[in-house]
Amino acid sequence: MDSQTIVAPMTPSGVSAVAALRVSGTHVRDVVRRLFGDKPAGALEPRRAALGTARDPQTGKVIDSLLYLFFEGPNSYTGEDVLELYPHGNPLIVRDLLQAVRGIEGVRLAEPGEFTRRAFLNGKMDLTQAESVADVIHSANRAELENAHRLLSGALSKKIGALTAQVKDISARLELDVDFAEEEADPDFAGWEQRFVSIRTSIQQILESFHGKASLSKLPLAVLYGAPNAGKSSLVNALLGEDRVLVSNVPGTTRDFVEVRLFLPGGEIRLVDTAGIADRATDELDALSMKKSREVLEEADLKILVVDGADATSAKGSTNAQGSTGAPASEPREGSSPDVTVFSKCDLRKAVACESSAAHPQLQVSSKTGEGLAELKNFMNAALFKDNGNSEDLWITSEREKACLEEALAGVDRVLDLLHKNPAVELLAFEMQVVRRALQSITGEISSEDILQSIFAGFCIGK
Repeated sequence: MDSQTIVAPMTPSGVSAVAALRVSGTHVRDVVRRLFGDKPAGALEPRRAALGTARDPQTGKVIDSLLYLFFEGPNSYTGEDVLELYPHGNPLIVRDLLQAVRGIEGVRLAEPGEFTRRAFLNGKMDLTQAESVADVIHSANRAELENAHRLLSGALSKKIGALTAQVKDISARLELDVDFAEEEADPDFAGWEQRFVSIRTSIQQILESFHGKASLSKLPLAVLYGAPNAGKSSLVNALLGEDRVLVSNVPGTTRDFVEVRLFLPGGEIRLVDTAGIADRATDELDALSMKKSREVLEEADLKILVVDGADATSAKGSTNAQGSTGAPASEPREGSSPDVTVFSKCDLRKAVACESSAAHPQLQVSSKTGEGLAELKNFMNAALFKDNGNSEDLWITSEREKACLEEALAGVDRVLDLLHKNPAVELLAFEMQVVRRALQSITGEISSEDILQSIFAGFCIGK
């Protein structure tokens, strides 16, 4: 391992109340001495915050008055001596402090993911846990975040560890038979097939839980659509709690779809306000706007039909459309039915009676008073994010782990084939070694420099 001490910011660039930098390695105490002086360095206590005035070691110029924390190895994130610095979040201060630390002999800027890589190499976590650190940082919704925390806590590591132990036990038995093959009769493999099938089933179950990071990182899409002037833009602003979309009483104000981000209890979603869809276009631009609305609607994970609840005629037509008589004028006739119908402007008219059902849910909202917004958000959250009540469930997101599991599964399949066709103990022992190495590669019990470089290169510098 590189003996140099590393430093990097832990917080993104930009103005903030407080920023954070991390230093890890053998020169941490020297960094404290050079920044704060001999007395603070001599009084350094693990896990106790201290306030000090950091000065540039070269010029003596004051950089900032800040808090710092010392973690003595191996009781730290990386397993080495670690220093965390918390200056004010002025980018100028952060840059000066970073440059001052880097200027100390034996200290350099950290590479992407190097802190977590050192934690892995120092035995603070295995490779599956190290990979899950990035998942914790980048999870887009609550379910993904909870899964990432389960991976980080070692839930997958325990499964793989138990599986590896079974394979090691069988491998040891087989290799022992290989060593004494000339002295003893052919080994009896009766009952072994059941053990191999059990291992195969366990590997297959983990493999089937794979969710690619590309699909997980895609935010759910909810689309508001309906007739012109139905109140879609006002509803978007009310859901966001701010005036993000232009609102006017003139029908057709929204000519192109507008996409915003909305945070729900389950995570972040993409919310789209579309141009109004009418029976016929008023001009060529209007026709293009409606065409674009229909295209966006086809991609939606949740279709929300917005109906002017203050217009008795519009409301009546939309209510009837929830049956089998056909779609209202505001709904694309070639598209599927809405997932929910929302009657807007309920503060202006209370005559509409929602006939909501599981098949055709209906809600009343007022963008002006806020009535019904909480119910709409709850409906959107339940529709777009699954209930993850079973905390034992987990899935894997790493393509590397998936490839290792596929290699192990193929090895077990070859073993089962050999049992039926040619149960030579040497061949069985070899294939089980392949299975064992594949499983050990998942947790990093066996790893190469190229694999480590590939994994940690995708991390941010401060992690």
